[in-house]
Amino acid sequence: MTDTATSPDVRDPADTPPSADPPRRPETVVPSLADLLGFARSAANDPEVLARLALHPEDRTWIRLDGPQGTEAWVIGWPPGSETGWHDHGGSAGAFVTASGELSELSLGVPIPTDGWRSLELAEGVDRQRSLPEGKGRSFGAHHVHQVINPSAEQHAVSVHCYYPPLPKLRRYARDGDTLRLALVEIPEEW
Repeated sequence: MTDTATSPDVRDPADTPPSADPPRRPETVVPSLADLLGFARSAANDPEVLARLALHPEDRTWIRLDGPQGTEAWVIGWPPGSETGWHDHGGSAGAFVTASGELSELSLGVPIPTDGWRSLELAEGVDRQRSLPEGKGRSFGAHHVHQVINPSAEQHAVSVHCYYPPLPKLRRYARDGDTLRLALVEIPEEW
């Protein structure tokens, strides 16, 4: 018979000296772009999530979701021909997935500084365009400027978006050829 009091694998908690180090706070886990895209994809495939959105025939509609790891998430309905205009996400990284229909994204293939300018001349060749049919998505970093469009003349589209950190603001831009100008800064209370 083994004496558990002297066994090297069993310790009496009373014999453990108090730690000199203060307890550690849990580290904040910053979600990766893959995490953001994974959540958007999962929500875009969940009929219960999508059923919460009421589509409007002429206006974009949206509902907020509880995203994982301190993220902000949205389900957005896109009537035929609707679009966002050029914008960024105030320094937040993000991802989105088309749940139904098809979206088109126009973006700039270079990171744009988030603050400290009112007008930029864009170099030739920085424009990117991609089509995102149902089930397709993409992620992007904190300095991403884009415009999202429902190119259909007949069909609604629905998408799921996820951002980290939660959106502190949206900067909206006016684009005239190769010139991008800051037009408006919106804060969350204005959405």
